[in-house]
Amino acid sequence: MNKSLLLTGAMALGLALPSLAQQSAQLKYANTITAGDLKERLTYLASDEMKGRDTGSEEQKVAANYLADFYKKIGLAGPVEGSYLQEVELVSASFGEVSLKVGKNKLVNNEDFVFIGDGDMKKAAKADLVFLGLVSEENLAKVDVKGKLVGIWAVGVRSNDLLTQVMDAGAAGIVIVSMEGQANFDRIAGRYQSLAGKGRIGFAKPVEQKPVFMVSSDKMAELFDTPVEELKEAAKTNPESIKSQKATYQIEKEIKEVESSNVMGYLEGTDKKDELVVISSHYDHVGVSSTGEIFNGADDDGSGTVSVTEIAQAFAMAAKDGIKPRRSILFLNVTGEEKGLLGSEYYSDHPIFPLENTVVNFNIDMVGRIDYEYQDAENTDFVYVIGSEMLSTDLKKVLEYNNITYSDLILDYRYDAEDDPNRFYYRSDHYNFAKHNIPVAFFFNGVHDDYHQVTDTVDKIEFPLMEKRARLIFHTAWDVANREKRLPVDGTNNRTER
Repeated sequence: MNKSLLLTGAMALGLALPSLAQQSAQLKYANTITAGDLKERLTYLASDEMKGRDTGSEEQKVAANYLADFYKKIGLAGPVEGSYLQEVELVSASFGEVSLKVGKNKLVNNEDFVFIGDGDMKKAAKADLVFLGLVSEENLAKVDVKGKLVGIWAVGVRSNDLLTQVMDAGAAGIVIVSMEGQANFDRIAGRYQSLAGKGRIGFAKPVEQKPVFMVSSDKMAELFDTPVEELKEAAKTNPESIKSQKATYQIEKEIKEVESSNVMGYLEGTDKKDELVVISSHYDHVGVSSTGEIFNGADDDGSGTVSVTEIAQAFAMAAKDGIKPRRSILFLNVTGEEKGLLGSEYYSDHPIFPLENTVVNFNIDMVGRIDYEYQDAENTDFVYVIGSEMLSTDLKKVLEYNNITYSDLILDYRYDAEDDPNRFYYRSDHYNFAKHNIPVAFFFNGVHDDYHQVTDTVDKIEFPLMEKRARLIFHTAWDVANREKRLPVDGTNNRTER
């Protein structure tokens, strides 16, 4: 692309361009972000010694202190009454006994089914298992679900609202198919099995009697003694044609407190210091499997975490040289993303700085690899960007200006769609800023064979490419932190529910 045309376009759009002196400073400190530094820190954070940095584990606390010490060393402030740690109040819910029997078929937990609901029962319950199929008013009028376990077909759609609708109709519990193909289900069941016994981490809340069992399409067909294709057809208009079955189920739950924390380093700005730029990642991962295999989490999200530290160091170096940003910057490494975006939710509910003063969130989650889409491409210098034009008309323009001026990456927006079936927008920590109408840009390298596997290791990271991505985020953050006017919030958040 012709740079002079881009500059002309930027001025026509009212984006103030930096002076040559400002550009020179930007380049100087951006160049301190290096593949060598990124590799050194990631080699430690994603080492076997860190045992997967599971939320609430001793290794997660070691990682938190490592980051806090780093921020202190480079001269950033601890904004939590002098501390770099914001304690996040979590609990772990484990289900010691989850059983499901349909007819004479006794199903095996994390093999034949995965328990995704909630509940705590002193003794086993008996109920009819009826087939509802698609959740619609028409089907609910045909099938009596009150007091029953209800089989629903929810392939390719959001299931949370459907579960609520069926439970509100009086169901005792749900058996759900949310994907076709045994292989797809087996991958999920395998992950649940590998993490068995560790408990589900979240915020404390009353127990909800909501037994929900996820099964494969093949298993649902087996339970109702009906071929898959016949079951799919019945799901649409005549679910009452499928014969009900007798079922028995039980759930036992145990709650324990979990100690974890968000980590943050703060750089105070100058004349616009009350306004805040947040640069975030999640620093913990999922720990060790039940068989002792370590989920190192090098890409997810060790890559984002060390990118935040390198960007922080670049800004800190500039500040020591007397070049501080006009707006303040919070470097935020959150906990519990893998458990449901918990740390970022806690921060947005208990902000250290007023959310109304937060100008933007740049979130970095997986920036160290090349995904399926680009693995055979001639040019692999890319990054996916999600959310950048939803709430502010200027953010995407600022990002693209800095990219063409300094980085020349392919900015790929294919996943930045309201109907993206992967739902990546909803799956990382920027979501908890955007829901408060704070402009966001989420930087992401897409998925690969090692995503959420024990094979997500440091030796597979593309450090030179990771350096380019981190430098682009630095340049964009520098621009937003120093421009005269804060980014306008002139868009509409049309993605409010996860």
